[in-house]
Amino acid sequence: MGTDVNVHPGHGKAGRQPTRQFLDTLSGHDDPGMFGRMFPTLEPLAVDDGPLHELADAMKDPAPGDAAGNNPNVPAGFTYLGQFVDHDITLDLTSFGEKEADPTAVTNFRTPALDLDSIYGLGPDGSRHLYARNSATDTGKTPGPKLLIGKTVNVDAITGDHRNDLPRNPEGFALIGDHRNDENLLVAQTHLAMLKFHNKVCDQLAASGKPAGEIFEEARRIVTWHYQWMVLHDFVERITEKGIVAKILEQGRRFYRFKKTPYMPVEFSAAVYRLGHSMVRQVYSHNRIFTPGGLTPATLDLLFRFTGLSGGIIGDLAPNPIQLPVLSSNWIIDWRRFYQVLPNNPAGVTFNPSRKIDPFVVPQLHTLPGDGGSLPFRNLKRGVLLGLPSGQDVAKAMKIKNPLTPAEISKGTDGAVAKKHGLHEHTPLWYYILKEAEQRGGGERLGPVGATLLAEVFVGLVHGDHQSYLWLKGKNWKPTLPSQVPGEFTMADLLRFVGDISPIDGISTV
Repeated sequence: MGTDVNVHPGHGKAGRQPTRQFLDTLSGHDDPGMFGRMFPTLEPLAVDDGPLHELADAMKDPAPGDAAGNNPNVPAGFTYLGQFVDHDITLDLTSFGEKEADPTAVTNFRTPALDLDSIYGLGPDGSRHLYARNSATDTGKTPGPKLLIGKTVNVDAITGDHRNDLPRNPEGFALIGDHRNDENLLVAQTHLAMLKFHNKVCDQLAASGKPAGEIFEEARRIVTWHYQWMVLHDFVERITEKGIVAKILEQGRRFYRFKKTPYMPVEFSAAVYRLGHSMVRQVYSHNRIFTPGGLTPATLDLLFRFTGLSGGIIGDLAPNPIQLPVLSSNWIIDWRRFYQVLPNNPAGVTFNPSRKIDPFVVPQLHTLPGDGGSLPFRNLKRGVLLGLPSGQDVAKAMKIKNPLTPAEISKGTDGAVAKKHGLHEHTPLWYYILKEAEQRGGGERLGPVGATLLAEVFVGLVHGDHQSYLWLKGKNWKPTLPSQVPGEFTMADLLRFVGDISPIDGISTV
């Protein structure tokens, strides 16, 4: 998670990036455009590159395969749902001309929102390439309400008509609303699940007799509202605390505030929401083929390779299936391994927990391919370049009753390095958020500063969207689609509703 980190040389960017010069012109909680500060009066923390490099090196997970570093309360799928959400709230669909006229996004910009524009683009009229032909009318000359789904290429013994890839053009580029969602296979398969979610709702509406011309808009509303509820209650509350959303809705947002138009706070995008980097595993059990003990584990390298943006999917340019014309059938995901779609997985179906939310990041993210370098260093340096305040100053401004003490920050091998450079008393905000999760959340959830800021931003983004369920129906609206617990809706519920749990095992519903 994080709004501008290239976790692989093929990682794409969309829209604009904040600059220190622009951010320093902001004041108060006016509507600053796309980016702004929640704490504009706090002094920036200046740290030289040497200490940042040393601290970043100390943040390397010494035992990335050790189960003691797992977070059993957060299934690994949420790491990549978080990345999907990040791309949703940072996608900027303004035209190139508008970007040139307004490079800092003060006037011409799309509001950050949980509105699934990464799925829907500009709708069937404005983004026809995302939609299947309308077979009901016009002899298929117009796009219908359903989204395109791509096929996989059969390899080995995994045969059949598997529609389990992103739709692609003849050269392998994904035909999706945000190209960044084809940068690694897990976020790509998450995007695919969302495409299928919309299509399943369309099928349900058609079966209920909804007029064809009304299906798309109604399906989009249902899908988006359930997605918003799921993000707030299944994702945000899973990594913060149960009930925090209701508390904020009751008491109001204290720190993420705007007049009319939501913005993207740099304290969130460049620090708080980069918690996901510590949740990444170095190896996953992807399906029965690519798993520890199987053909080979699903390493991060392989998860990048089987994509069109970061890897080797090149469509018709591929001379044979080994060169990946589209996703190969043996890489179709088994969702039982990433979310709790079953009470307990059967023997041989390995469940992937995320890694703990703490200051440690798997070794591979310290040595990114090409000129990527160290992701932890880049995060720390980005905070300095954007003029982020220290964690202590933010905690003080928030009137946190029990902020981290210098002794707590100094704990561990990483903390010793922080203390060596005085960073235990004046701590980079990203590192403070991770250390707070370790010391106050046991590595299972964020501490008070991180949890409050993350939850407030997400609540604000949903409430600031005038098409959201919070705006149109209020905080008491409940999901209506089938779910394990009536009135709730989780990512596991979504996957069960879609009915595509483990296609290469022939499992559709559970």
